[in-house]
Amino acid sequence: MPEICRFYGIIIKMFFDDHNPPHFHVLYNDFTAIIEINTLSLIEGKLPPRALGLTMEWASINQEKLKEFWEAAKRLQPLGKIAPLE
Repeated sequence: MPEICRFYGIIIKMFFDDHNPPHFHVLYNDFTAIIEINTLSLIEGKLPPRALGLTMEWASINQEKLKEFWEAAKRLQPLGKIAPLE
């Protein structure tokens, strides 16, 4: 599962050829979550409120890029990196 971004201890990953709906995985300390890309909603797991807020802020800024990465991952193409929050 390629890491596509890391910021403030939050790690964002995306699986190759993963199941729908389009989503990304979030790891933060002992917490894990899955965020749907189209709706930016938490579909599985749990994050502390601050980590969830930062993740949602980052995802809203990069939503179009996340959609592009999802399509590339479905085609088993390299994903690269997305800029972190600063």
